[in-house]
Amino acid sequence: MICLLFRVRAASKSDMRYLIAIGLLLVLLGGLGAIKFKQISGLIQSGKQMEEQGPPPEPVGTTVARQDSWEETLAAVGNVVAAQGVAVSNESPGVVTAIRFESGALVRAGQVLVELDTSVEKAQLASAQARKTLASVSAGRSRQLVVRSSISKAQLDGDEAQLSTSRADLEALQAQIARKTVRAPFSGRLGLRAVNLGQYLNPGTTITTLEALRTVYVDFTLPQQVLAKVALKMPVRASIAGVSEAQLTGEVAAIDPSIDVVSRTIKLRASVPNERELLRPGMFVQVAVVLPQRSSVITAPVTAVLHAPYGDSVFVVEDTKPKDGASAGAQAGKVARQQFVRLGPARGDFVALLDGVTAGQELVTSGAFKLRNGVSVVVSNQIKPAASLTPTPGNR
Repeated sequence: MICLLFRVRAASKSDMRYLIAIGLLLVLLGGLGAIKFKQISGLIQSGKQMEEQGPPPEPVGTTVARQDSWEETLAAVGNVVAAQGVAVSNESPGVVTAIRFESGALVRAGQVLVELDTSVEKAQLASAQARKTLASVSAGRSRQLVVRSSISKAQLDGDEAQLSTSRADLEALQAQIARKTVRAPFSGRLGLRAVNLGQYLNPGTTITTLEALRTVYVDFTLPQQVLAKVALKMPVRASIAGVSEAQLTGEVAAIDPSIDVVSRTIKLRASVPNERELLRPGMFVQVAVVLPQRSSVITAPVTAVLHAPYGDSVFVVEDTKPKDGASAGAQAGKVARQQFVRLGPARGDFVALLDGVTAGQELVTSGAFKLRNGVSVVVSNQIKPAASLTPTPGNR
């Protein structure tokens, strides 16, 4: 009997342990459920707030589209030509005895460049000088004798002719010696030396090149449709892409009277002062013929334009109001609206917007690559790249 009672009590204690364990498990599960319920409720609430307020706004930099007055120009690509250029060569044959210039040097008109051997000509000159002196004495004596009728007039004429011949021979030798000295025909800059000391030169051998660069010509073509807009003396700007210093101003110097029958273009020549010799013959330059009239355009920095296969666009920043039914804490903000535009000519860091944007609209200039239509934005112009109509490497 006692053993049976002991077994019943032992079984009761075991059941109590199970009940306690089950109770503790239920309490733990209830606590975890309450925590999860609170978390889910928080997420739902956050989702409602995000739906009301939207995602966090994207920081962007902006500028205002402005109305500008731009000069109208006709753009072309030109070729630089020297105003004066020649291949310096010798007229007479001979051996080079002196070279009196350096490659690439500036020279004045008449400056000696090369001297050829004149030893033979100088010996002939001495002989011609003696013949001329003898002829002069003979002619003088004959003049005296003819006065006294000691000789005939025909003999005097022969002596006078001999004097003239000796003078001509002397002058010819002097000219031949002068031609053995090669001089610069005009002031300019020399090219590379093409002869050496002691070299024998045949007539017409190129010694070097000489080009006047203080004023250069720029030859270019324009379509025949714009011929009526172009006139002599119109301002012309010539520049080299990427070289801010090489932006020079000249004027239209000549217009070809005929039109090219293949390309239907007309040739023009501009005269451009080139004191610093930044433009050299053979260079390709960007040419802009400045027309007298100006045009009114809406402009924006080129960084505001997004290029895509389906069209060019900008993001316009607009104010927005809280949605209907939004919570009391919701605030007004700014959104970016994508707007397709039609682009016009560019000037430096700016581009003309011919369609799609009006003056005064706020456009995104930095951070546009991460935007989509209707996204919320916050404007921050603390770090804003400067834009200029005449940019240089220092302010880009």
